[in-house]
Amino acid sequence: MSTSSPKKPKFTLVEARERIDAIDRNIQSLIAERAQWAQQVGKAKGPLKAAVEYYRPEREAQVLRRVVDRNDGPLSNEEMVRLFREIMSACLAQQQPLRIGYLGPQGTFSEQAAHKHFGHSSHGLPLASIEEVFQEVEAGNADFGVVPVENSGQGTIQVTLDMFLTSGLKICGEVELRVHQYLHSRSGRMEDIERVYSHPQSLAQCKNWMRQNLPNTERVAVSSNAEAARRARNADDAAAIAGEAAGLVYGLKPVAGPIEDRPDNTTRFLVLGRELFPSSGNDRTSILVFIKDEPGALAHLLGPLAAHDVTMNRIESRPAHGGTWQYAFFIDISGHVESDAVRAALKEMSPFAWEIRILGSYPVAVP
Repeated sequence: MSTSSPKKPKFTLVEARERIDAIDRNIQSLIAERAQWAQQVGKAKGPLKAAVEYYRPEREAQVLRRVVDRNDGPLSNEEMVRLFREIMSACLAQQQPLRIGYLGPQGTFSEQAAHKHFGHSSHGLPLASIEEVFQEVEAGNADFGVVPVENSGQGTIQVTLDMFLTSGLKICGEVELRVHQYLHSRSGRMEDIERVYSHPQSLAQCKNWMRQNLPNTERVAVSSNAEAARRARNADDAAAIAGEAAGLVYGLKPVAGPIEDRPDNTTRFLVLGRELFPSSGNDRTSILVFIKDEPGALAHLLGPLAAHDVTMNRIESRPAHGGTWQYAFFIDISGHVESDAVRAALKEMSPFAWEIRILGSYPVAVP
């Protein structure tokens, strides 16, 4: 019986490392060249302006989609997009970083969503509530805002929708964030835990795990998971349900996790701005509709969408502020408001509504 000798590696370890070093030099040179061209784009747009004047979400979405289309591995699409997002973020911040308001404090999933969409070269503004995020963007103290709008398991964050009833802000982007929940405490021992702090949505996302593992523990709802972690760090008998980042920020030890009940637990965030942007080629439009109180009004309202082959992705009703038992409908549809199909559908819908308000047309979330 013959035995074959193992194949000799194509490259030695030293040769492989030398090749990596050479590639690193090329990457660094190309990033510097890209940054220089980004400066030229800024100069071509005229006199020096605020960073928000240079930011174009439709352009970034197009670039990132091409990154995904070109990717043949071994890095995942998500990793490649993250790397290119950071390069674009750094290039944009050469003049002045974007100011991004988000539901704080530091360590929340909203902060993670802001970093995923704008990169770490942006300047984060942690704010105390979703209402305050809207207010700071409206006032111009933040260039953009990031707020949660729905979770795959727990549904809509109603306060976000309600803010659109009175706010003039526009939706100019969306972020989908895979959410992993962890149990953190100061001691790191489950037997010490007598109460658990967390945001109501996170408590709901982990209710089955809590029922099985900490059935008699007090559950305390707070304004954010980061606030939960902040409180838990002050007592050995307290714990927090939060993301890994919050545990690190507040010096807690992991007790268990991930503990979310659904393996596909995902939260969708909206990016708030003060203007509409052009089409990226793969967009979603959000509208707010106040319908007339008459038989079949909703059916008549939605008919033109099907007639013009416009897909409705989501519909949600909320009490309108105009009177008792009056409702407004939040509707997400595929396509940009500038497209012929969406424009025609909205025109045919208008006779069946008191008002149709365009909340935003924005790129569909990139992985």
